[in-house]
Amino acid sequence: MDEDTRYEAVRSRDARFDGEFFFAVSTTGIYCRPSCPAVTPKRRNVRFFATAAAAQGSGFRACRRCRPDAVPGSAEWNTRADVVGRAMRLIGDGVVDREGVAGLAGRLGYSARQVQRQLTAELGAGPVALARAQRSHTARVLLQTTELPVTQIAFAAGFASVRQFNDTIRTVYATTPSELRAAAPGPRSRRTATPAAGVPLRLAYRGVHQSSALFDVLAAEAVPGVEEVGGPPGRRVYRRTLRLPHGTAIVAVDERPRGWLDARLHLTDLRDLTTAVGRLRRLFDLDADPYAVDERLGADPRLAPLVAARPGLRSPGAVDPEELAVRALVGTEAAGHLVRRYGKALDAPCGSLTHLFPEAAALAQADGPVGTLAAALADGAVPLDPGADRDEAQAALLALPGMDARTVAVIRTRALGDPDVAPPGPDLPDSWRPWRSYALQHLRTAGELEYR
Repeated sequence: MDEDTRYEAVRSRDARFDGEFFFAVSTTGIYCRPSCPAVTPKRRNVRFFATAAAAQGSGFRACRRCRPDAVPGSAEWNTRADVVGRAMRLIGDGVVDREGVAGLAGRLGYSARQVQRQLTAELGAGPVALARAQRSHTARVLLQTTELPVTQIAFAAGFASVRQFNDTIRTVYATTPSELRAAAPGPRSRRTATPAAGVPLRLAYRGVHQSSALFDVLAAEAVPGVEEVGGPPGRRVYRRTLRLPHGTAIVAVDERPRGWLDARLHLTDLRDLTTAVGRLRRLFDLDADPYAVDERLGADPRLAPLVAARPGLRSPGAVDPEELAVRALVGTEAAGHLVRRYGKALDAPCGSLTHLFPEAAALAQADGPVGTLAAALADGAVPLDPGADRDEAQAALLALPGMDARTVAVIRTRALGDPDVAPPGPDLPDSWRPWRSYALQHLRTAGELEYR
């Protein structure tokens, strides 16, 4: 899109582009999402940015009306396989907060200077600024949904000091943390009093979200002890345990779409909030661009009626790529046996949720292909983190005994979030590119292909 086209999107308040770009107004010092309901500024006063971090770095503060920090992420970072796309997926997973820029660069196989240069050249912000924008959003969520002390929120959001936290909140939101908390919508009595009560969240997405179809998949493949889907159709709740960098979590996501999915996260360590949210977003494919997908696939005679019946159908991902790889290899029933034998029991079971899915290092003790795969995952021979090179990961998986092309295609689609996977078997025309993963999901949901 050129800038004139972006301005037309702003004039029409087109929500399709929320998260794809941001605009800032030089006369007010505020940046917004394209669908902001405020009066459209004059073209000469508008600047455009690829990321919220770039707008913040240029001295603009977030609009309090449209809350541009809460938009879905750009679908571009899911589709792109280059270093910028891989870096953005890793930053979203909290790698910079945990490992610094050097850790991010090491995972990408580049020097820190190269990563800084490429991100700044294309996005207008380097990895530190991008991570800071993410931390500020996490801090706002905690300030406005919990009654936790401000000091505790500062460190939970990933800031190195309370002073850094205060300075960032003032820069991004033009207010103090206390004032930001006081400005939270809704009655104060609705906020959770403690982390044990869980952090309530609205997981935003763009367009339509066919959540019922995705919940059908999750219900069919739920591993006992780790996952459950309960409630009547249309009002189901998906719950599961999560292993996170600093602790564990139990998460719950409501099936009913409202322009967002309601979620509640019970974290043993609030520093994991950003990572947990990112992983739920990948599982429910919340950063997808359904407009682009439906436009391309809806033009195909075979797929047109399926797209019309289920606009906005998502391609499910995974909260833990290594777990998904094991499950793709052995299937749901065998995965349940692995959980009972190798999984770590929760200190306090929560209903039917009793275990964490076993770590790769524990599964490396298993016999056969499972043990071989787990050992390769544990020692890093097969990297499946959000920034993994998809082609290299596929080649490494295919080299393992017991792995076939069909299983690897499932792993590439769901664990690595590739939107354009063509497994062996069904004929997938080139006209379905770059959304063949979504085309397959349409065929499976309609019963024309077996789901795997």
